[in-house]
Amino acid sequence: MRWKKLGLIFCSNNHYDWMTSHASVPTAEHVEGDIYRIYFSSRDTGNRSHTGFVEIDITYPSEILNVSKEPLLSPGELGAFDDSGAMLSWIAQKYDTRHFYYIGWNLGVTVPFRNSIGLAISKDKEPICRYANGPIVDRTALEPHFVASCCVIPDGNLWRMWYLSCIGWKVVNNLPQHSYHIKYAESADGITWHRDGTVAIDFKFQGEYAISRPCVLKENGLYRMWYSFRGDSYRIGYAESSDGIHWERLDDIVGINVSDEGWDSEMIEYPFIFDHNGHRYMLYNGNDYGRTGFGLAVLEN
Repeated sequence: MRWKKLGLIFCSNNHYDWMTSHASVPTAEHVEGDIYRIYFSSRDTGNRSHTGFVEIDITYPSEILNVSKEPLLSPGELGAFDDSGAMLSWIAQKYDTRHFYYIGWNLGVTVPFRNSIGLAISKDKEPICRYANGPIVDRTALEPHFVASCCVIPDGNLWRMWYLSCIGWKVVNNLPQHSYHIKYAESADGITWHRDGTVAIDFKFQGEYAISRPCVLKENGLYRMWYSFRGDSYRIGYAESSDGIHWERLDDIVGINVSDEGWDSEMIEYPFIFDHNGHRYMLYNGNDYGRTGFGLAVLEN
C-alpha cells in the first residue's frame, strides 16, 4: 500500500462551548453524491468529550460545508458510565437502523479513567438516541479493567466486534500506565455480546503497550484491519485474516507514516477506511490524540 496525504481537513478551535479543542476518532458516513459527514469527538471547557460532525465534498475535502452547532452525543447523567464523555467509535447499519457504538468515559482516582462501550440508535435517518443509560459492553470477571474503541460489522446472521481491551495498569515514572490490545466478540443482534477472551491483535514488540481503534473491511472473503499501535508514540498498523478471528500483523506494508513537519509529524492514529467512486480513503488523527485535528489520505495503488 501507498497512501497519498491530502492534508488537514478540520481542527476544533473554540467553535462552540462543547467544541473547544480536539477532533478525535474521525468516522465517515456517506450522505449523498460526493458528500460525506465526518463524525468526531471534541472536548468542552471541562475536558469532557462530545460527538459532533462536519460535512465535506470528498472531491474538495479541505472545504468544510457544514459544522454541527449542537453535539449529537453528549456526556450522560451524573454517575453513569459516560458522565465524563461520549466518543463515537463506529456506525453499523442493518436494514433501516443505524447503530452508533460509542466510548463512555468515567474519570478515576487511582487511575485516570475507565471506559465502557455504549450504544445509540437511529431508525430511518431519525435523530440518534441512547439505547440505554448503561453500557452494552463493560468490564467483567474476565476483563476487569476497561473496554473501549470498537469496530462492528453485521456479517450474515452474525454481528462481529473487534474492540480495545485493557489487560492491566502499572506504574511508570510514578504515573499509572494502561496496557491494551484488540479482542474479538460475537452477537446475534448487535446488542448482547459473547466474549470468550479471544485476542485478535496482540503485542508484537517489547515496549508496545497500546493497540486501539480497529477498522475492518471484508473483501472477497479476506478480512483487512487497520488500527493504531503505540510504543513511544502512535503509528498506524495493518493486519489480515481469513476468518476475522486469527490475524497476521503486516505493519510494514501499511504505507503511511508521520510527516516531516506539521500537524501529524509526531504521531498518526485512529484510522478509518472507506471507499468512494473507485477510490479508497483514510481518515486519521495526528499529534496529541486529535488536538491538531484530522486529515485525509487516498490510496495510490
